[in-house]
Amino acid sequence: MEKILFNLKKNIDSYWNMKDNLNHCDIKFTVEKVIEYLDKGKIRVISYSEEKKLIINEWIKKAILIYFKIKKPKLIEFGSLKFFDKIPLKKNYIGVRGVRGVRGVRGVRGVRGVRGVRVVPTAIARYGSYISKNVILMPSYVNIGAFIGKESMIDTWATIGSCAQIGERVHISGGVGIGGVLEPLQSSPVIIGNNAFIGSRCIIVEGVIVEEEAVLGANVVITSSTKIIDVTNDKSIISKGLIPKRSVVIPGSYPKKFKSGTYYVPCALIIGKRKESTDKKTSLNQVLREYKISV
Repeated sequence: MEKILFNLKKNIDSYWNMKDNLNHCDIKFTVEKVIEYLDKGKIRVISYSEEKKLIINEWIKKAILIYFKIKKPKLIEFGSLKFFDKIPLKKNYIGVRGVRGVRGVRGVRGVRGVRGVRVVPTAIARYGSYISKNVILMPSYVNIGAFIGKESMIDTWATIGSCAQIGERVHISGGVGIGGVLEPLQSSPVIIGNNAFIGSRCIIVEGVIVEEEAVLGANVVITSSTKIIDVTNDKSIISKGLIPKRSVVIPGSYPKKFKSGTYYVPCALIIGKRKESTDKKTSLNQVLREYKISV
């Protein structure tokens, strides 16, 4: 597999600066193979080095962007629903082959690779996104290149942007917006760690990282420039772009001077920590009650 991926990367990099002949059969085969591997979870836009340093696989982003160029819009029909788009919708929720570690479900005959995914009408996931085992998609939207870890819940009207990475057992509440990114190529996608809870109507964009077991209350908005203020000690600590693991976060604001006067600017306040010692679900329920978090 490593040799296959090495050759795919080499070819994609060589095609990237081409402006003509993108519809050549070799280019189409290579690009569509990359998207197929994304769709099956064999590759991801991010990976980690042995030192656990984040790596952005830019060549995969390049493949997605070339895919947009070579695909032609066409009518897509699912029963009475009709769409007109370049990218097909995801279909392989049942009977997926080529994904290791996936087994059938008892009581289901004649179906290979049932993954326990539940997709509620009218949830939409684009081809090239990966939906892991036992994920629940309420009426929501998952874009190409995104990765949803096992047993996660994407609740009603939530949107998962292109290349966003959602961990395992994550709850993305109703109306949440997880930003996507394809360009600049070196930009990191939004990453949500395992067992995190993202409250209703939160917006997380521009490569922000929410580490494992963090809890975000309703309406928290975080961009790469948003101040994240830890107010749990005598002196506040200000950071940007990263919510540390097990943090409990609510929306806040702080005064900022402008030429026309002083106004209040949104920020995110870290007001506590979720206990590591207790069961994940018990810990979540306790922290929501303890800090009176609106979700």
